[in-house]
Amino acid sequence: MTFKKAIGKLHLWLGLSSGLVVFIVSLTGAIFTFQDDIRDLTEPWRKVEVQQAEPVLPSQLKAAAEAYHPGAIMQDAWVTYFAPDRSATVFFLDKAGLPIQVYLNPYTGKVLQEVNLKTHFFTIVQEIHMHLLLPEAVAKWVVGISISIFVVMLLTGLVLWWPKRKQERKQRFTIKWGARWRRINYDLHNVLGFYAASIGLLLALSGLFMIFPWMLEPIVFAANGGKASPPDIMTLKLDTLQPAAAAPAPLSDMVYRNVRRLSPTHEMVLIGPTGAGKAPVFCWTYQKALHYYHRDEYAFHPVSGQLLESRFHATKSTGTKFADMNYDLHTGQILGFGGKLVAFLGSLISASLPITGTIIWWGRRNKTKRKKHRTAEVA
Repeated sequence: MTFKKAIGKLHLWLGLSSGLVVFIVSLTGAIFTFQDDIRDLTEPWRKVEVQQAEPVLPSQLKAAAEAYHPGAIMQDAWVTYFAPDRSATVFFLDKAGLPIQVYLNPYTGKVLQEVNLKTHFFTIVQEIHMHLLLPEAVAKWVVGISISIFVVMLLTGLVLWWPKRKQERKQRFTIKWGARWRRINYDLHNVLGFYAASIGLLLALSGLFMIFPWMLEPIVFAANGGKASPPDIMTLKLDTLQPAAAAPAPLSDMVYRNVRRLSPTHEMVLIGPTGAGKAPVFCWTYQKALHYYHRDEYAFHPVSGQLLESRFHATKSTGTKFADMNYDLHTGQILGFGGKLVAFLGSLISASLPITGTIIWWGRRNKTKRKKHRTAEVA
C-alpha cells in the first residue's frame, strides 16, 4: 500500500467514526456565530438609550431583580454592565434551579425583561455545541476526541488534496458545476475542504483549548519565548480563620466602584457572586462590550471588600494575552463582523465535509459491489 493510500484509509475511517459529532458541533457553531447580532435585532430589551447619569449600583440591580422574581438565590448572582447603550443583567438560579437572566435599565434599575435560559434558543444551541446535551463529564471526551480527530482529518485531507501533476492543480482549486452530481459532490468535498482547512483548524484548535486547557500551555510557553509563564493567573487562597472587618457598604457596590476607578475606559464589567464569605469575589472588566480578549481581572476579600489582587491586560505576558484571545478567535468576533462571517462560513463548510465525504464513500462502496457482481456473473 502506498503512503497516499494509507492516508486515504486513515482519512476514511476517522471520518466515519467522528462525522456525526463534527457535523453537529460545526452546524451549531455556525448558528451561534451571529447570536449577538440576531438577538440585538429580535430582543429590544438588550439595548437602552444612553443617559448622562451614572449607572445604578449592583446592589440596586440585584434588589430590583429579586423583587421581580421572588425566590431568586441572590448570593450566587452575577451582575454584568455591558456598555452605555446596553442593558445590565443579573443572572441567578431560582428555587427550582432554573437559570434566569433579568435585563434592567442600568440608569434606573427598571426591569426590562426576564429570560429563562434553560428554554432560550441560543442557550440550547450553545449547550448542543458544547455538550451534545450529554452529561458534561461524558461530553468533554466525546466532543474533545471527535474534534481532535477532525484536526487529523483536515491534515490528512490536505495530503490527499495535493495534486501529483501540475496540470491537476487548476482542477483542485475549482468546482466543475456542469459535471454530474457525484463529481460536483466530490469537488465540494475537496475544493471547499481545502479553502476552509485553515479556518477549520483555527476553530477546532481554539475549541479544544477550551475543552482541554492543558493543550494551550505549550503555545503560551512558546509565545513567552520558551520561558516559564509569569504568574498572570490569579490563584488565591484565603485564610478563612483570619478575622476581617465587614465591608461598610454592600460588597458588590464596593467592587463596582473600585474597578470603575481602576479600569475607567473599560465598557463591560462582570461581577461574580459575593455571598459565599469564603472564596474571593472575582470581577472582570473588558475594554469592549461582548469582546472577551482585552480584560483586567480583580479579586476582593469576601468580607471586607479589600482588593487582594489585580491583573491588568497591559502587564500580562504575550502568552497569556494569546490565551485570553482564544474565545474571540473561536467565534471570529476578534475581527468584528468580517471575522464572524469567516467563522460562520468555515463552520458551515466544516459541517458539510462529513456529508459530502460519506456520499463519496457510499458511492465508491456501491461501485465496488457492482464491479464484483459483474465479475462474478462473467465468471
